[in-house]
Amino acid sequence: MIGKTRWKPRSAPTMSAGLSAARSLKSSAEAMGSRMAGGMTIRRCDSWICGALAGTLLAGSAMATEPGRPDPGQIGFQTPVTPIAREMFKFHDYLLMPIITVITLFVLFLLGYVIWRFNEKANPVPSKTTHNTGIEIAWTVLPVIILFVIAIPSFRLLSHELISPPADVTIKVTASQWHWAYEYPKDQGGGFSFESYVKPDDQIKPENGDIRLLSVDNEAVVPVNKVVVLQVTSTDVIHSFVVQSFGSRVDAVPGRLNETWFKAEREGVYYGQCSKLCGKDHAFMPIAFRVVSNDKYQAWLGDAKKKFAAAPSAISVADASAARTGE
Repeated sequence: MIGKTRWKPRSAPTMSAGLSAARSLKSSAEAMGSRMAGGMTIRRCDSWICGALAGTLLAGSAMATEPGRPDPGQIGFQTPVTPIAREMFKFHDYLLMPIITVITLFVLFLLGYVIWRFNEKANPVPSKTTHNTGIEIAWTVLPVIILFVIAIPSFRLLSHELISPPADVTIKVTASQWHWAYEYPKDQGGGFSFESYVKPDDQIKPENGDIRLLSVDNEAVVPVNKVVVLQVTSTDVIHSFVVQSFGSRVDAVPGRLNETWFKAEREGVYYGQCSKLCGKDHAFMPIAFRVVSNDKYQAWLGDAKKKFAAAPSAISVADASAARTGE
């Protein structure tokens, strides 16, 4: 494929450093335990404590990830490379998470206060109060206000996702058990379609940037900084098209043509997967998009026409007349 620039697997010095730090913390804990008052000796650091320390360190090192792919131990979303993805992730990180955190801490405080203030010893004669008008108004009005605060940016984000701008490139994406097919229209320089299957393990070459369960034999290619509209459907069961770095998620439903869009602002290879349980090989249905410059995209179109135009159509449709006559 013209213009391919395979990513090399990323080394993980931060994870090694995290494990080393966890081992150091374990040694320190054991040393402190041997000097505790009363002659108490901690002979070992409990496995769950060590695991928590290591997990915390690894989680911190996994926050920053390479765009377009998940990383082991990753916390949070993949790096966004489209305006929709950035808006989506900001909505989650800077609005939803603070609200969720404040509510969780508030409820935890209330539980602790109730346990401390209203236990049998501290409150031997319980109150017979059954109603409190102020509290009842507060726990009705405050959730409504919180929902309004969430709803306004949520509706704005939904409208940005659902209203597609004029397309520079349109691709029809068809899901089948268990692969994807991509069709490029003729009026946009295409006129061909191809199928994309997961690469088997014996064809995975890490030195070429291949990733097990994510790399495919035929990647979809799109130009950078162009609006790409995807028309998504299915030939059999319900699938779900998801590429997290694009902020794209839409169901592929038989007999229905759903639509989503993205505008990738960074070149590279971006992976996704089917996120609907669609059968026994659901886990082997990855999505791979390669974002390239416009010149490389035009060169790829020329090569793809020669490669795929002579091949049979990737989408097969039943013969309606044969079905009526029973042939």
